[in-house]
Amino acid sequence: MAQIEPDESRSDHPEPGEDLGLTDALARIAETAPEDGLTLGQFSDALGERVFGALLFALAIPVCMPFLYGVPQIVALPMMAIAAQMAAGRAHPWMPKGFRDRPLDKPSLVRIARWSKKWFGWLEALARPRFSALSGPTAERVVGAVFVLFCTSILIPLPTTNTAPGIGIAIASIGLITRDGLLVLAGLILGIFWISLLIIGFTFFGAAFIDLLKEFILGLIGAGG
Repeated sequence: MAQIEPDESRSDHPEPGEDLGLTDALARIAETAPEDGLTLGQFSDALGERVFGALLFALAIPVCMPFLYGVPQIVALPMMAIAAQMAAGRAHPWMPKGFRDRPLDKPSLVRIARWSKKWFGWLEALARPRFSALSGPTAERVVGAVFVLFCTSILIPLPTTNTAPGIGIAIASIGLITRDGLLVLAGLILGIFWISLLIIGFTFFGAAFIDLLKEFILGLIGAGG
């Protein structure tokens, strides 16, 4: 894996002071990454001061894809570790070497950037500071704890267990970064509602509930196409 050498004369990655939105920052990182990609640690470092929200958002993008198996479970463990540290009130996430060294190839970085712009760029454009109590330091710790619950759902390799919690994390992460408490609340409500629905459905209908949800989602996708 190629190492990024510091360059005093220029910066390929967005600096904390640059006026770049999250989706634009991800596009910049993907565009300027070496051909063999970045490690998760290098990617985290490139995100700068907003690393908690931005890293959780970026990792949540592949999780949002319905009926995608394997990838959500791979990224859920680093997401859970990062969320747990946010809940503990750390200023900057720490990752063990095994997580920091996980490779993100350039095509994956490009897909993350494109998907984030396509599906969440409009939401980021609407975000603005409001309901600050829901995006401050104390609220971040609560959000981190709820994200751990979402990641637990994502880790379960069954249909419908990852998409809604992933979308919830993405929306709430945008809210944390932009200090938009309304988006934070919306993301949390979406994820909690979906997980509650799964628990109730499994309790009363067992495995048949998964088939019902799968048919419903496939119907929505078909109707949308």
